[in-house]
Amino acid sequence: MTGLLPTAKALFQAAVDRADPAKALRAQLSAVPLAPLPDGGRNVLLAVGKAAVPMMREALQLIPDAASALAITNPENHREIPGATVLCSSHPVPDEKSALAGRAAIELARSLGPDDRLIALISGGGSALMVAPAPGLALADKAAVNARLLASGLGINEMNLIRQQLSDTKGGGLLWHAAPAQVQAFILSDVIGDDLRAIASGPTVAPIGTGAEAREIMQRAGLWDGAPEAVRSHLSTAETAKETPPSASNTLIGSNRHSLKAMMAAAAGDWTAKLVSHRLVGDVSEAAETVVRAAESAPLTMPVALIFGGETTVQLTGSGLGGRNQELALRVAKLGAERLSGDWLFLSGGTDGRDGPTDAAGGIATPETWAAIRAAGHDPEALLANNDSYAALKAADALLMTGGTGTNVADVQVFLRRP
Repeated sequence: MTGLLPTAKALFQAAVDRADPAKALRAQLSAVPLAPLPDGGRNVLLAVGKAAVPMMREALQLIPDAASALAITNPENHREIPGATVLCSSHPVPDEKSALAGRAAIELARSLGPDDRLIALISGGGSALMVAPAPGLALADKAAVNARLLASGLGINEMNLIRQQLSDTKGGGLLWHAAPAQVQAFILSDVIGDDLRAIASGPTVAPIGTGAEAREIMQRAGLWDGAPEAVRSHLSTAETAKETPPSASNTLIGSNRHSLKAMMAAAAGDWTAKLVSHRLVGDVSEAAETVVRAAESAPLTMPVALIFGGETTVQLTGSGLGGRNQELALRVAKLGAERLSGDWLFLSGGTDGRDGPTDAAGGIATPETWAAIRAAGHDPEALLANNDSYAALKAADALLMTGGTGTNVADVQVFLRRP
């Protein structure tokens, strides 16, 4: 690994630090304090997502009179919190723990009275961590659809539109359970473009679309015929959008764009920093080409830091293990070895510290990575074809390992190149 790695990791950490959910929540409530409640009214806290624990910890400090508090998060970020119940749920594929969490959240919301306020702290990952099947559906039906969605190559908005139509909490569903209490949500965005309807599938926001649209997307993606019969029946009758839910106050407190700006600031001085794209989306093969083309056009007379942010997709054709960041890094390693000269390094990582169903946050590519996989006795082309980016990068000691970060604002990438 080249001497560029410490810089790349420092820029990645700058992105994670800027997305610190506790700092973001503190700044928001300092700027706009909560309005007082009527006499006898209670504040009730619900945090769901990969950043649920730090958001809940901070909220309990800022709102010490909270009557009750429930946090729902993933295993990597699970920590006990004095004064709160913390449920360890399942991600990225929901299971019975996710359903238990969904029932607990609904029960909490239903306990509210007209003078109470539900303070919802929402971050990425909530779609799988808190599930409640729509009437007529079983958890197994939702899990089967979700597993196929994750392997489909569909964009996050399309996946969340479908998830909302199969849920009793998503797409504003939580608001129905909390009514007539007021709901105030503080949201950390893991969605490119920051569509609040898509973050954790929008439990406090009106739905993205209709059952008919969900059906059309599944048919177009080849997911319809293999879907459970109950799902096809439900989406065939849910022809219109859910009735508009009760209103809520939804405030965005952090996003991928904020983290990209932090990376730019951290790179300034020693590097000529350029924000190439804040929407590095679509298939990883196209994204890898975008990255390498940008590197090819960068001047070779000065150290350059090319910054990207987004959330790519992987069309699964093999049975290997990996994630979108790891496969992107592996593809850049291949293209870079063929087309780039000089000293360079590419890092792609999920700001939550987890890339796909692996313990890695992402991957790293250098001029030596592709050859190092071969030197370790593996065929990198075969591993790539099998979507086995984890094994390929592990063989080259090129996995980005951070552990859970307690936040999630999608993915960030940096390409460093120097004379």
